[in-house]
Amino acid sequence: MIDIRLVREQPDLVAQNARNKGYDIDIAKLVALDDDRRTLQQQVDDLREKRNQNAAKMKGGKPDQAVIDEGKQIKVELAEREGYLASTDEQWLALLKSVPNMALPSVPVGTSEAENVVIREVGGKPEFDFTPKNHAEIAEAKAWLDTPRAVKVAGSRFVYIKGDLARLEFALWQFGIETLSNQETLRKIIADNNLKVSDKPFTLVIPPAVAKTAVFEATGRLNKQEQTYKIEDEDLWLNASAEHTLSPMYLDEILAEGELPIRMVGYTTAFRREAGTYGKDTEGIFRLHQFNKLEMESFTTADTSFDEHLFLVAIQEYLMQQLGLPYRVLEKCTADIGRPNAKGVDIDVWLPSQQQYRETHTADYITDYQARAMKTRVRRSSGEVELAHTNDATAFSQRPLIGIIENFQTIDGNVRVPEVLRPYLGGRELL
Repeated sequence: MIDIRLVREQPDLVAQNARNKGYDIDIAKLVALDDDRRTLQQQVDDLREKRNQNAAKMKGGKPDQAVIDEGKQIKVELAEREGYLASTDEQWLALLKSVPNMALPSVPVGTSEAENVVIREVGGKPEFDFTPKNHAEIAEAKAWLDTPRAVKVAGSRFVYIKGDLARLEFALWQFGIETLSNQETLRKIIADNNLKVSDKPFTLVIPPAVAKTAVFEATGRLNKQEQTYKIEDEDLWLNASAEHTLSPMYLDEILAEGELPIRMVGYTTAFRREAGTYGKDTEGIFRLHQFNKLEMESFTTADTSFDEHLFLVAIQEYLMQQLGLPYRVLEKCTADIGRPNAKGVDIDVWLPSQQQYRETHTADYITDYQARAMKTRVRRSSGEVELAHTNDATAFSQRPLIGIIENFQTIDGNVRVPEVLRPYLGGRELL
């Protein structure tokens, strides 16, 4: 949630930022509602003071009828003003929550993901002396995927993942977890990228897969129309990524500065509607309604949060480099970074079958946008209390499996195992 003081002080800037992100927000109405609620709050406070003064006159014997009548009138007026205030507060809060976070000045302005900016490409694209197949063709030929039976059980866009592909997925999770929990590896990543951040390892967390409506809304991630599944007759929504239930973990809490950074790597099965998806994106495991993810989440102070964002991106690149996958890094434009983000970076893997890069990782720099609604604060060593900052970033989804299958396929339909994953597969080099 954005700071209402910024909205009041720079309404034109906030409105332009919303437009740049693709949101049509009535900022003038929000400011008017804020004026109304301030006025109503003052009226309520004044009436409560009058009520207290009137109650004091009631003590010490039978009060005058005028005092009794005054008390009744105050009660009526106070109930009326409190009703108006509650209604205005509700409208104000709903509109304030819809205002997107301010994008950093460095974020390119654009109207769609087509205007994201390529920062760099890393790794050589493989050359084949045969026509490369897509991951679904290879996986189905090896009986690693069973879509028809999954459709019978759960409907379209679900799949059974079996055999060596399931084992390869678990190898990916294990490699990611070991990397993020290894302080020496993190020190190397920090040194190689000239970063000034803590080398504190990540704590492995398996979070809830559901969140209450108010909690999910506080994260700025609840997308009812396009993304999020609701559990019928329950005030619960299925998470669409692990950070959706990791970020509100410290709801209504004050963290000691000495605890920070708090870094977590969360594993969960995620669920998304993926409305409007079609074509190649619906083949195999590219874009499913149910998928698994390993997600990084961190809580920091305001002065360290941007470097933390850079650190998470550096970790993502390290993971892709260790797998030996060709990839590119994108600076996301204003329309693509999302409502809570101040900045966003994507990493895309090269897919030979499509002859293009496709997304595998996202890193979201959130600043204090989530913490304000979640009331997650930090007590500095000076004693001052301020809002925490949050970052989240993909460690691994199932998408790198697609990159592995396609980039490391052989002419006879097998898949070479990246060297870093072989220890988790009994040393096997070929699947």
